[in-house]
Amino acid sequence: MKKIIKVLFFLLLTAIALPRMHAQISVGVGISIRLAPPALPIYVQPACPTEGYLWTPGYWAYGQGGYFWVPGVWVMPPQVGYLWTPTYWGFENGLYGYHAGYWGAHIGFYGGINYGFGYGGVGYGGGMWEGGRFRYNTAVTNVNTTIIHNTYINRTVINNTTINNRTSFNGQGGVQAKPRPEEITAMREQHVQPTSEQSMHQQTAGKDRNQYASVNHGKPATVAMDKPNGQHFTPQGHVVTPNTAARLNTTNKKTVTHTAPVNKPAANVTKKNVSKSNPVNNKATTPRKQPATQHVAPKVQPKSQPQTQRTTQPRTQKPAPQKAPAPTPAPKQPEKTPPPVKK
Repeated sequence: MKKIIKVLFFLLLTAIALPRMHAQISVGVGISIRLAPPALPIYVQPACPTEGYLWTPGYWAYGQGGYFWVPGVWVMPPQVGYLWTPTYWGFENGLYGYHAGYWGAHIGFYGGINYGFGYGGVGYGGGMWEGGRFRYNTAVTNVNTTIIHNTYINRTVINNTTINNRTSFNGQGGVQAKPRPEEITAMREQHVQPTSEQSMHQQTAGKDRNQYASVNHGKPATVAMDKPNGQHFTPQGHVVTPNTAARLNTTNKKTVTHTAPVNKPAANVTKKNVSKSNPVNNKATTPRKQPATQHVAPKVQPKSQPQTQRTTQPRTQKPAPQKAPAPTPAPKQPEKTPPPVKK
């Protein structure tokens, strides 16, 4: 009988502990790194594409190639009334721990990191749910009011218009912030993990080597997007188009064409590559052949002209004065004829 009571008591304890364990796992540390994440880049927020979308700020994630930037993006929440608690890094016991973001009825603790656009380090001031619809605070979020009309203006939430501290982690050497009582309560509530679109959004960023800090030195070209699989935006708020990617490809090809003419036997190979390449490359290579022919032509002409003048002039002038005085001995013959005349 005592064994049965102990088993029932153990089952009761596990049933009570499961919700708490779930809350701890959902906000627990996923990855621990010894290297600190780079500073947060400064960028312009793209406009909200559709009513009902919520802004999720960009963050540094970690992959096989090191830290890579996941662009900030507008996403659809999993259900009405839920808000997004951003991802953050926390330094503890000599390691930097990755705390994944989550959805919930209230904003939890995200390390006191100032991500901007309503995420000033505590809570969210970019909007609120009201009557089943999300209202946007245009004082801190970029919303086209001609398309989205459920907006308001509350400038009291603007604490730091300019982010001076771009530190991306909490703890020693970073942002010194601790969870508030309301944030601890939110951390214990039921949470929803990132949506499938958010997960694919992070995986796509991890496959782009240009998003890695080891390549961009902490300054990624794509810092934000208007929606998952949507338009890419630069830090200045310009759209990254395929033309800009083509320009990068042409610059790489130009560096190859500069080195190819060094090896003369490879001239045929470079011509084949140029014919297969874009028309932009053909224009860049044609002016190189023109100056080569122009330089050769003037060198041949001055050599031929002085040679013909020097050979013809001396041959005609020298024989004329030397052969003319040759018949001078002819007057000696009439001196022999006078003696017979005297006889």
